[in-house]
Amino acid sequence: MSVLSRQRLDHVKLDRLLRQFEHADAREERQVLLSVYRLVFPHAFAEEAVLWPVLRRALPDGHELTLEVEQEHQEVNELVVQLENLPAGDPARPDVLARFVEVLRTDVRDEEDELLPRIQERLTHAQLSALGVAWEVVRRTAPTRAHPVVARRPPGNVAAALPLTLIDRLRDALDTVALRRPDPSGSPLHRTSTRLGALAHTIEHLPLLRHGEDPTTNSEDH
Repeated sequence: MSVLSRQRLDHVKLDRLLRQFEHADAREERQVLLSVYRLVFPHAFAEEAVLWPVLRRALPDGHELTLEVEQEHQEVNELVVQLENLPAGDPARPDVLARFVEVLRTDVRDEEDELLPRIQERLTHAQLSALGVAWEVVRRTAPTRAHPVVARRPPGNVAAALPLTLIDRLRDALDTVALRRPDPSGSPLHRTSTRLGALAHTIEHLPLLRHGEDPTTNSEDH
């Protein structure tokens, strides 16, 4: 499958997940969010590490095109941090969640309407297939959580991959089990996941992991 097919398949999966928010209770919302994280963040990481550098080399306006999407990715990361810090009953949570869904849908439209067609125009089928393999390999080994401090471009995001992927995927396993308990937030598994999140937050601030980012996606507040 070419990188275009792989991208669009993920977009279809995302649309199905976002629709589940419409009738989800607090526990279901958390489960859907974890599924969205596992889909969206590896997808975006693979774009930023593999696909957008190719687009910037292939198109005269590649920098501007990819920067807009990177800014959307940055906002998604920042919105998720807000969601993680808001309890289920907080009156601000629905608005943050609604904005999160809106930005994700905007990101998909921008990619489908602008970036993917431009890639298809410039690259051969063989190149698109090779990119698809590279994109898939990176996606399967990428972080699965929000990391707004990490650069949205190489080499910072590439350097972040190994430590943050290990932490994120361990947190995924812990949170999945915790959500099966009667009181997920009071579970020792949830507390362990929270401590791992704090460790990831510390790692994010290593100077190498911020190298390469555009100033407009620089987050000093997280």
